[in-house]
Amino acid sequence: MTSLPATMTAIGIKAPGGPDVLVPQERPVPAPGPGEILVKVAAAGVNRPDVVQRQGHYPPPPGAPDIPGLEIAGEVVARGADATRWSIGDSVAALVIGGGYAQYCVAHESHAFAVPKGYAMADAAAMPETFLTVWHNVFERGALARGETLLVHGGSSGIGTTAIQLGKAFGARVIVTAGSDEKCEACRKLGADLAVNYKREDFVKATKEATGGTGANVILDMVGGDYIERNYEAAAVEGRIVQIAFQGSPKATVDFRRLMLKRLHHTGSTLRARSVADKGAIARAVEEKVMPLVAAGTVRPVMDSTFPLREAAAAHARMESSVHIGKIVLTV
Repeated sequence: MTSLPATMTAIGIKAPGGPDVLVPQERPVPAPGPGEILVKVAAAGVNRPDVVQRQGHYPPPPGAPDIPGLEIAGEVVARGADATRWSIGDSVAALVIGGGYAQYCVAHESHAFAVPKGYAMADAAAMPETFLTVWHNVFERGALARGETLLVHGGSSGIGTTAIQLGKAFGARVIVTAGSDEKCEACRKLGADLAVNYKREDFVKATKEATGGTGANVILDMVGGDYIERNYEAAAVEGRIVQIAFQGSPKATVDFRRLMLKRLHHTGSTLRARSVADKGAIARAVEEKVMPLVAAGTVRPVMDSTFPLREAAAAHARMESSVHIGKIVLTV
């Protein structure tokens, strides 16, 4: 085995603030603990939680590195005690609790899957956080079934573009909201049955019309605020609303009678703080149900842009501009 360097380049957050607080720093190369692998990072996905962490509103959970980055792809270069799932030299993509914006990153072996044949590392790095989030929230929590209608807010985001493809692959009708005609067109090209420009149209009315007055069976929401009450209006009887973020306000005034009259379920989750076993179980479900679709080319990450690791600030600026369609990835 080749000896590892003692230090590496990583992106630190010098103080809470705008994209320019992301700066390259020299950090010690981390050592994998029991059940963990050390990955030489080739690419790292950029996600909204990284932005919120940089702003100072999403502190890493206890024991997590303060370096941002929740998904990586690269080569296994070391294994901790009892780590047997992967061999040195394997190419993996992995969900991590932090530390992805770096030359080396530790991952739990159960949170990694093999890079699909024919996929570039940047594409592979765009999968773990997004695919696990969509699978768990739409299919496990939301219990989306064939023939049902899925409404996805933020259809052109990394989460949205994944939800469209997986929804269609599993036989659902998919309606999305997006903020421009260009984004709506991109969503339709991916398979969305209806794309609603929320700046011009009322998604509640559009959803009702598209479903013959029934409404959406599952709603994936990352907006919150006044969307919460509007989701209750847009939902079908026995509808499931799954909250995964709050780009608007985490607080809302809602008439809860609709919850009772329609027998709605409003649930939600975050991935980062979940137990190792929980995340391992979601990763295995993705490996079993989703990765064959990726291998077949039925589902693939939609790539917006890549930036060199040292230009993480520019990557964050692009994400915050909201002009992107699909995933933004850092290459190492």
